Amino acid sequence: MLTDTNLRGIMIKQLLKKQQLFTKGVKKVTLRERQILNWIEENPMISQEELAARAGITRSSVAVHISNLMKKGQIAGRGYVLSRSAYIAVVGGVNMDIGGKPFRPLIERDSNPGRVSVSLGGVGRNIAHNLSLLGLRVRFLTAFGDDLHAQRIEASCADLGIDISHARRIAGGATSTYLFLTDADGDMALAVSDMEICERITPDYIASNLSLLNNAQVVVVDGNLPAETLRYLAEHCTAPVFADPVSVTKAEKLKPVLGKLNTLKPNRLEAELLSGVRITDERSMHLAAEKLLETGLHRVFISLGTEGVFASDGRGKIHAPCLQADVRNTTGAGDAFMAALVWAYMEGMDLRDSLQAASAAAAIATESEETINPAMSETALRERIER
Repeated sequence: MLTDTNLRGIMIKQLLKKQQLFTKGVKKVTLRERQILNWIEENPMISQEELAARAGITRSSVAVHISNLMKKGQIAGRGYVLSRSAYIAVVGGVNMDIGGKPFRPLIERDSNPGRVSVSLGGVGRNIAHNLSLLGLRVRFLTAFGDDLHAQRIEASCADLGIDISHARRIAGGATSTYLFLTDADGDMALAVSDMEICERITPDYIASNLSLLNNAQVVVVDGNLPAETLRYLAEHCTAPVFADPVSVTKAEKLKPVLGKLNTLKPNRLEAELLSGVRITDERSMHLAAEKLLETGLHRVFISLGTEGVFASDGRGKIHAPCLQADVRNTTGAGDAFMAALVWAYMEGMDLRDSLQAASAAAAIATESEETINPAMSETALRERIER
């Protein structure tokens, strides 16, 4: 017998297959055309005059763009019938990570020869990156400045196909930056996190994009968002909301809205804070999950490090060990886990299969020196699941 979850997964897969067949060989849309598509998606009844006013161009120019979009298969016929597939919306932070590792033991108050690396990070961005590698369309709502770091973020998202046309660009703002220094063994020695710009992801900004969020299949949020923004989003978003607490300190912001979330992915310490139960054994772990689900939360997946993952949805409970992997770097495992939970939801998987898919994605993520394993893909994930 088909459950609602399985039926939803079948319908979404059929929609995606139709979209892949329809858009095969279609030319890429321009930035202006993408803007027009987004405005039409928000309001299918919008007139060409309104589109012209938003874009700052003439109505005849809008008509040309509409004609081109029809030729490219993005709009099917009259009435602005969009030929677009399902998408995931991610609301969260993006960082420029700058790290230094000395060749020899650190000497304080001195210049230490070593190696400096620069890479893109941020929980929200990392989840969006993994989702894109898994073949899902992603809309990323975030905030960044107008500096060189922002240019690199924009270029990366363009390469990955992550839509940031609705992201908030702050004139004169400093893009979030995480500066860290390790010791010679790679263990953290010191760090400075400049994420003040995340405070610009305000309830008003979310309200202006609420139609986009409500039309998403899933909305993923991270704990870097301000508390009032998380509260507004949880109370007004009609799409299923998946949340990553990010850290114990930031997890506190999710307490008032737990009952409005669909899925929560905390680690042990975050789960203890949010449930009020200290997890010391199997019994206390079950109790912590029960306390979280009593709020109205639909599902919880508690990461236990080397002890695996405990998952519960009120109907079933599963404690699964970590999957075997050639571990090189565990930094991005949690972000891959969350992305795969979303992928599994889109596939209509139940709790057990969702946990298996997410654990498989986390294992793949750890097998790369990079935070995001470039080998991540839907094919790779399915092959790992079948093992």
